[in-house]
Amino acid sequence: MALLPLLVVLVQSLIQYPQPAGDGLDEATHQRIKERQELLDHEMARLLQELEEQDKGWGAVLFGALQQQWPFWVLAGVLLLLGLWFSCRRRSGEASNNDVREGEDSVDGQEELVEWKTEKRTGYAGNEQGIRLVDRIEWPVEDLERGCSVTAELMESLTRVFVDSVSNSSYPVPQEAIGVGSAFEGWSPRDWDGVYRVLVPLNPPPGHAFHLELNSAGQVAARTFNVCVELVCTCEKEQLAEKPLCFLHHSRKELRRKQKRSLLGTLCTGSYLDVAKTSHWFCQLVRSSWLQVPQWHSWHLVFQPCSRSCQLQLSKGRESLTVEMLFGVRRGDSDIFVVSQPTKATMMASTAWAEMYAVAEAKFFQHIARQLPCESLHLKCLQLFTCILRDTGFSSSTWKTVVMHVLTTVPLSRWHRRAFARRLWDIMAYLDRCLQLTHLRHFVLGNERLPAEISLPPAMRGAVPPNLFEHLARDPAAHREAKQAYGRLRFRLGVLLSSH
Repeated sequence: MALLPLLVVLVQSLIQYPQPAGDGLDEATHQRIKERQELLDHEMARLLQELEEQDKGWGAVLFGALQQQWPFWVLAGVLLLLGLWFSCRRRSGEASNNDVREGEDSVDGQEELVEWKTEKRTGYAGNEQGIRLVDRIEWPVEDLERGCSVTAELMESLTRVFVDSVSNSSYPVPQEAIGVGSAFEGWSPRDWDGVYRVLVPLNPPPGHAFHLELNSAGQVAARTFNVCVELVCTCEKEQLAEKPLCFLHHSRKELRRKQKRSLLGTLCTGSYLDVAKTSHWFCQLVRSSWLQVPQWHSWHLVFQPCSRSCQLQLSKGRESLTVEMLFGVRRGDSDIFVVSQPTKATMMASTAWAEMYAVAEAKFFQHIARQLPCESLHLKCLQLFTCILRDTGFSSSTWKTVVMHVLTTVPLSRWHRRAFARRLWDIMAYLDRCLQLTHLRHFVLGNERLPAEISLPPAMRGAVPPNLFEHLARDPAAHREAKQAYGRLRFRLGVLLSSH
């Protein structure tokens, strides 16, 4: 029968139709599938043309085949429907993975993400595998909330004592502490050291002013500053009966008689605030304040030695908690600080204070959580990549930067539980693009997409964002290794999603 070869090719094409492999296939495999499909299409077209050239009796043959071989035709119809369903599902998955890539453009070596186009997909019921996975992620939120709560209460008590202790002195004035880092953001990477970190802003004492000077030796993405301490006149306040001694206009003899020393003579090296001296003073302040806070009755306190911060080990029965207090100076009225925490540089001068963006990042996460349909979904993405998909060569800070960028690219209305798997692939697609360009932009510096509620110094918002993948651009071997690690991660994510 002339129609039988057509049926054979049709059934063969349906049986061999490429299954929805999703994003786990590489480009070579996709190309082979495409070539095979084109070959089958060509063969079917040829057979159809031969059939059209046959005599008019082909209709009778078809009618006889329908009568005698109806089970075969039913099977062929079912396979055809299955093939169409697989095709739609595969294309839908590929469209999700390509959305980020289509939304990116490279301009002078810097990728600029355009606004996402409104999706016109219908019939998408969500990814049940992603839903099951998001529910099974180990989520330490209760432990983190407990640790953050204890730390916040302790710092609130200490701050009240600090204000009374330094009110009439020439030492910096500690302000309300700010929780920073992953614990206070609501997630914990695998390499988290279990330390709850807080930043204690320092204001200058009366008669002093802080001025920040950029250290020219600092790197672009890890800048350091010197905190210059200047004396200011307080004679006008003295006339208003506030009676602060003016370090500029009172004699040294009178200042010594009243045991008044300026900050320049206590915590500074030259005219710059010294990190080590400030750290020692701050730890002594905590020691002298401990017996005045309510927590001393229930918590045992042990100091951990550190030259650039104040670390406390708190214990109560089987419960223990490590708190690190960093101190810093705010840049103007912004959410950017220079802090005592060292950078990745191996050596830092004692007068060097590192620029820190953790407060701005924490405010960004708070801003996002208020708008997402599932407020913790972005944090579970971070939890998955940094804990479950570990040992892939990408640091927690890299994942955090990538996820924050995707949060400003994918509309927040799409961050819901049913789209968990799709958002994971979006994050992977963004990382893939950054690896191709060997360019990952700093999230805070020069980011015009930051919410308006995050305050930055004027020059910072319009600055050229540093490239966090610059080391990959300079080192081809490291770049190849990073791409191989990405391939392994992509495979493991596909297996993980398919197993749930």
